[in-house]
Amino acid sequence: MSYPEPRYLGAGGESSAVLKSADTPADLVIGASDADRVHTGTRVTYLGTGGSTNGAFGLYRWEMGANPSGPMPHFHRTITESFYVLSGTVRLHDGTGWRDTSPGDFLFVPEGGVHGFRNESGEPASMLLLFTPGAPREGYFEELAEIATSGRQPTEEEWADIYGRHDQYMV
Repeated sequence: MSYPEPRYLGAGGESSAVLKSADTPADLVIGASDADRVHTGTRVTYLGTGGSTNGAFGLYRWEMGANPSGPMPHFHRTITESFYVLSGTVRLHDGTGWRDTSPGDFLFVPEGGVHGFRNESGEPASMLLLFTPGAPREGYFEELAEIATSGRQPTEEEWADIYGRHDQYMV
């Protein structure tokens, strides 16, 4: 394996880094707060989108509330997906079955690899999601948030259309 061809051809470096501090509010909330205003859904922070990384990757902080959440087993044809658990217990599907994972655990899924994730612990959990290359996952996440907020119940055909438009294929 070797380094890829250079993408930056300038004679010297430049000041082009982008810092997103830990206290930056979430870009997206999927789900709602309960009667005590405790967030029980999922907060998603767009750390690095395909648009902001010139298509290199998409990196998202995924903070799940205590309520069960997360997609069932599926695969992608065009992107890899990686999971790094930050806090709590996250159930990750590795193509052979569900595994309870904890902070520091990492799962890499190549294109075509069956995977899924769930928070079924009854406690909050968080992780980083990394997609390569940087596909426009924000549109998919935002569509899920709109469905959750509106209470709309898509039909099986509508779900198939949503998944198909976002390179997600259920197994």
